[in-house]
Amino acid sequence: MDQDILKKVRKIEIKARGLSQQMFSGEYHSAFKGHGMAFSEVREYQYGDDVRDIDWNVTARLNHPYVKVFEEEREMTVMLLVDVSGSNRFGTHHQFKEELVAEVAATLAFSAIQNNDKVGVIMFSDRIEKFIPPKKGSTHILRIIRELITFRPESNGTDITTALKYFTNVIKKRCTAFLLSDFYDEGYDEALKIAAEKHDLVAIRIADEKEKRLPDLGLVKFYDPESATTLWVDTSSRETREQFAKTYSAYENGVRTVMKRYGIDNTEVLTGEDFVKPLLKLFKMRG
Repeated sequence: MDQDILKKVRKIEIKARGLSQQMFSGEYHSAFKGHGMAFSEVREYQYGDDVRDIDWNVTARLNHPYVKVFEEEREMTVMLLVDVSGSNRFGTHHQFKEELVAEVAATLAFSAIQNNDKVGVIMFSDRIEKFIPPKKGSTHILRIIRELITFRPESNGTDITTALKYFTNVIKKRCTAFLLSDFYDEGYDEALKIAAEKHDLVAIRIADEKEKRLPDLGLVKFYDPESATTLWVDTSSRETREQFAKTYSAYENGVRTVMKRYGIDNTEVLTGEDFVKPLLKLFKMRG
């Protein structure tokens, strides 16, 4: 492996492992504990037990009523749905959005491993770019970090619907899933609804402060990596800047509205800022 890449992997590993051990382990465990119930044993029926829990095979064999005892499944599968589209190769605060995604995803992965969970990844643009099946172990996590840092998508567009449909098809058992994206897409409401009904879905919106407000820099050439188009914009125009802010605000409210509609816990993390606070706030709210 290239030495620069190795250094990046090591740097993210140290930061993510430290955060998950020092700050997130307890909060993560209480926020994302297992939701399923697994059969544990049978015992004699007692007054007040639910008749639906009676094990009729054992009852018939022993000629006395027995009920099934269930316990909460602690082990979970955690899926990271990672947007690797062209819009993530943007950043004005010492890092690109894709670098922030890698750090957040790595921290979540280490937190999951410490909770004895399996972790898998789906990387998507306007197609499924890569699927890493859920597994346990530090070696597996390091592979995920390496992929997050080095992976270069074949396409630059964004299609959240495709990602969510693939996710619901490939992961049959209920799991916890983190959708990391800037959500520069439309028409994914139905796919989001279906995924949220089947799984415990959490949305983490990745953003940069300069996406929200256009600075006054005169005539500026903008390039859209998703459509490969360029556009000259007069940023000195107050009207242009106000329209830009208004458009972004409408998009932002749209994302929040759809998350609220389907009961999806969500938060925003910004490039160049500490992502610990919004994640901890999210964990505590759920816990």
